[in-house]
Amino acid sequence: MSNEEQQRSLMFLLTYMLLKRRRDINHADIQRRDEIQRRIRHRQYFFQRQRRMLMMMIAGGMRSNVRIRTRPWTTTPRSDWWERVVMTEFQPSDWLDKFRMSRETFFYLCEKLRPRLARQDTSFRLALPVEKRVAVALWRLASNVEYRTISSLFGVGKSTVCRCVRDMCHAIVALLSSTYLRPPTEQELEESAQLFHSYLGFPHCVAAITTLHTAIITPSSNASDYANPAGWLSVLSQVSVCGQGYFWDVCASFPGGTDPAEILQNSALWATAAEGGLSPAQTPVFMGKPLRYVLLGEACYPLQSWLMKAYPEQKSRRGCRTALPEPQQLFNRRLGRALRASEEALLRLRARWQCLSKRNDCGLDVVPTMMLACCILHNMCESHGDAFKAEWQVEVCEAENPQPCHKALAPASMDQSDAEEVRGLFCDYFQQQRT
Repeated sequence: MSNEEQQRSLMFLLTYMLLKRRRDINHADIQRRDEIQRRIRHRQYFFQRQRRMLMMMIAGGMRSNVRIRTRPWTTTPRSDWWERVVMTEFQPSDWLDKFRMSRETFFYLCEKLRPRLARQDTSFRLALPVEKRVAVALWRLASNVEYRTISSLFGVGKSTVCRCVRDMCHAIVALLSSTYLRPPTEQELEESAQLFHSYLGFPHCVAAITTLHTAIITPSSNASDYANPAGWLSVLSQVSVCGQGYFWDVCASFPGGTDPAEILQNSALWATAAEGGLSPAQTPVFMGKPLRYVLLGEACYPLQSWLMKAYPEQKSRRGCRTALPEPQQLFNRRLGRALRASEEALLRLRARWQCLSKRNDCGLDVVPTMMLACCILHNMCESHGDAFKAEWQVEVCEAENPQPCHKALAPASMDQSDAEEVRGLFCDYFQQQRT
């Protein structure tokens, strides 16, 4: 190899080593800058976290030691609205309008639900008080407004509103069902029978069975099953109402197209009533015969010895309607009058908790629990004597979706053999009372 070639090879080697050295130095500089920036970000995050915790401690000390003058509702910051408006300025009428219950009942409810709703504070966040969680959920049940609106009003996230509604409904069903939604005692059965007799004119009856449709958004699957007889989508619930206007039994919730007779036959109420569970241990006497207390139902239910419904209209061969005998007409009128007790109870339920009267945009996994929770809250408010405003009913009557009517069950298709004899006793009773 000549000297010239050796020099050229040496130059190439030196050039390569210089370029590699420069590349290594640049790479080391980049790594050093990245590490410095990472440490700066970490230190900034640490200082910001300390600053937030310090500000929370300062704000807590100011709230506890300084009394701030209240301002009009329209200019009050959303984070202060609950503490400085609801808790200090709300009048009794405001509690009824916004939460559908009195202040005393509200705090009673909070204490009952505290074991399930109380949360622990963490290093990063203060837990939402039980009272505020209950208020958020009640506002949703009473008004059925969007989560976004409630979020802005109470100064919480939309997901927090959804979680409050879900948690409170489950807590009500778990903790208050045994008190406000349970089978009646013998004394309650006798009191209900007296009320049906004295105020509604139907003797030997303790409750009425009816249905409630709650409008829903289109489900992701089997949407056609939820179309009710009126043509809109709903979930169907079966309720029994006693003479005091309380709900004794609630079976919720089925697709709106479900036959009410099927719901009744597969419910615990059917088994309880058929076995005599809705009568005292000593069978009462009616028209000189021992007869268990009866329930009243609509034409879509089967006639049973313990379940009375109206006589169906008769048609001639030409399809014309023929008048029923006078005793049967009298029975139908008295039964229709008594069934208005259940209609009135459902109207009060839907007026107090408008999530049941307007279209409910909650998931189908939440609607049944919400329905049960609303019935329990209704019984609680009624038993506590909380006022009910007539204008609430006006809002329900103007609702977008009126309750549909169910098709009458075919005569004798599911009727009990001796049920007609029992219905005849009531016809005889009303006829005697008339004369």
